Amino acid sequence: MAQRNKKQVFHIKKMIYLLLGVTAVSSVALSFRTDALNISRKETTEEPVAEADSIVSKKAFLQAYKVLMHPRCMNCHPTGDRPLQGDDSHVHTMNVKRGVDGKGLYAMKCSNCHQPQNTPGLHMPPGNPSWHLPPADMKMVFQGKSPRELARTLLDKSLNGHKDKAALLEHVAHDTLVAAGWHPAEGLAHLPMSRAEFVKHFKTWLDKGAYLPDK
Repeated sequence: MAQRNKKQVFHIKKMIYLLLGVTAVSSVALSFRTDALNISRKETTEEPVAEADSIVSKKAFLQAYKVLMHPRCMNCHPTGDRPLQGDDSHVHTMNVKRGVDGKGLYAMKCSNCHQPQNTPGLHMPPGNPSWHLPPADMKMVFQGKSPRELARTLLDKSLNGHKDKAALLEHVAHDTLVAAGWHPAEGLAHLPMSRAEFVKHFKTWLDKGAYLPDK
């Protein structure tokens, strides 16, 4: 009788060990399956990296160049220290100068005439709460530059305000003074495309490799 009970106990223990083993294997399998699902979700939710394409990139910049060199943008990015004005980009009247911070020199401050909004009336000063030129130590010159030269300037952190590609895109897409170019004062020519179109071209240029145009 005692030997029979020992055999029963042995069989019960064996079944318990088998059950524990199956449970452990199932747990490991479930863990691997969960990890695989997580990896799969990650692969499908992450934004794909854009492939470099020199032709598309260069063409996109040439479209963006039409805005960058338009008087609404270029007038505040002159070669000298005096801003330009009007659709013919003549030198600003009243001997206005850049100043160290780009906001004017001595009593001749940009904000004296350029109010937070456009001044009503034909050929009156356009406005913005932050109207200014680039500062003297980071002039960001557009005037007179070919597409290739301007693209190189925009990518050079020592010339573009220490901006990487992400910061450049943020600037053109969301800066309020940049937005003023699409709200010219009465009588001034409008930019050749919407801001959304411009940002799209600018982003494509960067995403596809930020290639310099051939000329």
